[in-house]
Amino acid sequence: MSAAKFVSASVRAVSKMRLIPTRAALTLTPTAVQKVKVLMKERPEMVGLKIGVRTRGCNGLSYTLEYCNEKGKFDEEVHQDGAKIIIDSKAQLSVLGTEMDYVETPLASEFIFNNPNIKGTCGCGESFNL
Repeated sequence: MSAAKFVSASVRAVSKMRLIPTRAALTLTPTAVQKVKVLMKERPEMVGLKIGVRTRGCNGLSYTLEYCNEKGKFDEEVHQDGAKIIIDSKAQLSVLGTEMDYVETPLASEFIFNNPNIKGTCGCGESFNL
């Protein structure tokens, strides 16, 4: 399985956010759905974008985003409005209940993960702990 990292992501702790029950492990905002569709149109040989977590940064964990050419046996698939996201089996508990957004500013464009399970983040917003 080959994959190439392509974007960075930030994380926000959302402790006062009221969760809306959903069947999906992850929900995408309309801007995130649109960006995922654009990225997948550029790489039609890939089956989706894969979200994972790895140990990194000053606070413990950080998200990874990669193009994915095959779904692993225990990976979770999220389909929303034509966008397909695959959640790595090791990241499923870290992502559960998270909203994925896409934000463009004059200085950066990135996916933002609004995760209600996060207990703390680093100052730069790249790593978190549960």
